[in-house]
This record gives sequence, structure tokens and C-alpha cells, in this order.
Amino acid sequence: MSQKSAFIYDETLTSHVLSDSHPMKPVRIRYTHDLLASYAAFDAPNSLLEKPRIATKQELLHFHTSEYLDAVREYGRGQISVSPAIFNLGPGDNPVYEGMYEAAAMSTGASLTAVDMLMSGEVDSAMSVSGGLHHAMPGYAYGFCVFNDPVIAIKALVSQGMKVAYIDIDCHHGDGVQHAFYDSDSVLTISLHESGAFLFPGTGYSQEIGAGRGRGYSVNVPLYPYTTDDVYLWAFNEIVPPLLGAFNPDVLVTQLGIDSHFKDPITHLSLTVQGIEQIVREFTKPNLKYGKWLALGGGGYDIQAVARAWTLAYGVMTDQIFLNEVPSEYNRIHKIDTLADVEVPRLEDTLKKQTMDFAQASVKVIHNLVFPQFGLRLT
Repeated sequence: MSQKSAFIYDETLTSHVLSDSHPMKPVRIRYTHDLLASYAAFDAPNSLLEKPRIATKQELLHFHTSEYLDAVREYGRGQISVSPAIFNLGPGDNPVYEGMYEAAAMSTGASLTAVDMLMSGEVDSAMSVSGGLHHAMPGYAYGFCVFNDPVIAIKALVSQGMKVAYIDIDCHHGDGVQHAFYDSDSVLTISLHESGAFLFPGTGYSQEIGAGRGRGYSVNVPLYPYTTDDVYLWAFNEIVPPLLGAFNPDVLVTQLGIDSHFKDPITHLSLTVQGIEQIVREFTKPNLKYGKWLALGGGGYDIQAVARAWTLAYGVMTDQIFLNEVPSEYNRIHKIDTLADVEVPRLEDTLKKQTMDFAQASVKVIHNLVFPQFGLRLT
């Protein structure tokens, strides 16, 4: 699709462990890299493999408070002067672990490395799968996320005069990103996710459309549990292409969380890897006009589904077609035969109708509340 693309990776991005029982496994980033390498994806003439830099404190301060940054650094060094609970850290979703500040600053730096390459003109698109940590708030950790790299990357783009559209396909609502830009008309945020009535963080209802100058620039498409590829793609195409066409961004930022996969252990949507690939492919359609593309990672807790889906996504970004049969060197280690899912979810007709009815209701609210602001008419 683009003339040149970059994949941001270093093994240091995968070396930390949140806890032995935590569902977030950074090793999934290494598996994605290794699967892509087994396909020789980085040998393509339009593909670069780039090492990340670490984000500076000044860059992190563009969204996070100094008090919070200092606390994260201290906790990561074993220095507990005040209760981590003040910053929503501790047992559970956001555990304290050794080197926490450095690990979080490196994943944010990976996304900023991608921004640097895009803005310099070195590449037209870039993927930072260690990023996409969209829940973190200015002064506290949230939803497995310590630093909010999507917000910091978007702020870096906006500071250079870029108009940014952020599309979030993670199963969870992109609440931290919405919070950052809720009153801004420089950033259009669109989040498609399992409804907050059923899943963390309990936000992202279709009536949440922004405030002040940002009214109409926050868009949410909540979906019913067990929504499958066809219903999801219908809702996506009803909302995303028309709004992107009307907004006309300079940069597209996509959060490609894969926890919408039907085998994900902590969520309830029913997408397949090939369905996720088709969603990503929609961003390459000629009717979507934008200058540059930054793709971030996000959720995903069936780690081989993550590796397969992000491999296919990078293939879309670099216009490479990978054989469905996984190369023997990766298959031998991980016992993964195919990129696409062989098994696919099948819903009873009653549940299928519920998912479609729910999606139609969400889409209708956005058509009524948001589309008129962009001069969009329904045909």
C-alpha cells in the first residue's frame, strides 16, 4: 500500500513480566516479530526493521503528571514511599514490577520512533505493536496500561500541525485516548468495541460524542458480545469510511488490539484472524484519503492469535501476501499450522440477530448525532 513501511522492534520490548499470572504477555511482541521474520517480511524492499528509542520524561509529560512519572520510576526500583494504590498500581490489573518505568517508556518510545520516521518522510507507514496502550490516564495506570503511548504519539503529530484520525478496534473502549481529546477538533477518535455494559472499562457509549469544540469528534460504536466478522465489518463500514472522508486527516493512527478474537480469554467478541485482517485492509481502500499511517498494537491475550493477526496486518501495510501455511521454523516451535483460523465461531440465529440489532442501534445514534456535523447525508 505504501512506498515504504517500518516495523519497530527490539527484544527489550518483550523482556519484562508484569506477573506470572497476568494475561498481558509481552512475549507476544517477540512472537509477532519471529513469525514475520519466518516469512522474510523484513527482507522486502519497502520494509524496514527499526529499533526503538526510549521516550524522554518531557515527552511523557505531554500527557502524564510529573508526580505519577516519578512514582512509577520509584516503584520500578523497589522504592515504595507512598501506597501504589494512589496511582492505581498494585495487585491485580496493574502490578508493580522491576523496571516498570523503563519498560513503559520504551514502548512509548517505540511509538514515537514511528512518529519520527513518518514525519521525516523516511517511511509512509509504520507499525509499533508494543504500543496501543490506550487506557492509561494522566495520573494513574489503568487497564494494564502504565503510559498512554497513543495519546503521546498523537500529541507529537498534532504539535507538527497534523490533523489526526484515531481508529481503535480493540475489544475495550479506548477511554484514555478519548479523555485526552474529548474537547479537541484536531483529533477525530473512533472506537469500535464490546459495549461497556458487558466489559471493562464500562464506557464508550454511542452518546459520548465529545464536548465544546470537540463535540462530534469522539465517536463510539459499542457492540454486543459474540459479534462476528460480518456484523463488525458492516458497522465499521457504516461509520469509519464516511467520517474519515469528511474529516480528511493528514495522519491515520490505528490501534489494532486483537482481544476481539473469538478465542481471547478475557473478552466476548467473536472475530477471526481473517476478519481482523479484512478490517485492517479497509484502511487501504482508495476512498480513505490520508497522508501517513501509524499502526499500534493493543490488547490480545491469546498470544498466537495476536502473532497471526499482527503478521497479517503488517502484510497489508507493506502489500505483502503471506502463504496461509506457517513456515516450518515457526510451526516447529509454536505448533501453529495456518495464519487464518480453521475453526470459526457459529452463532444461533437468535444470538446472531441480537448482535446485528445492537450494532444497528449504535450506528443509528452516530448517524443522527454525528453525521450531520460533518455534512454527511444518509442515502
